[in-house]
Amino acid sequence: MWQERHEEISEETGAVTVVETLDIVFMRTWWRYTPEDGQWFTVIYHWFNIAEGGAWVVCSCLVFRRFVKHRNSRSEVFYAIAFLAFAVTDFREAWEQSSWLIWLKLANLIVLFQLRRTIMSRYYPAAKLY
Repeated sequence: MWQERHEEISEETGAVTVVETLDIVFMRTWWRYTPEDGQWFTVIYHWFNIAEGGAWVVCSCLVFRRFVKHRNSRSEVFYAIAFLAFAVTDFREAWEQSSWLIWLKLANLIVLFQLRRTIMSRYYPAAKLY
């Protein structure tokens, strides 16, 4: 009964409940790729994410190759894996954009920046890009 009354109040006032907030922040699916809808944005967004995922796979391979060549730190292996994980999130994003995926991508991005800063400053201080 309390839940029903709470929902009525939320609908009347336009207030967002805690459950709705949690859904928006963590569980909401914002977009899905449906090729039959024919919208130009959907098609471009889908293929852009596939291309972007491919670029992250290339970055992962380059970092791993550099590790094999120089063997400076095992952290480079984790750096390559982080790039690969970011590629996987982009491949997933090509079919669906959701709140949990955004949070996962943010966490992965933070790890990537942290690993890059550590590895590049410690082992490749003269390098600007790679």
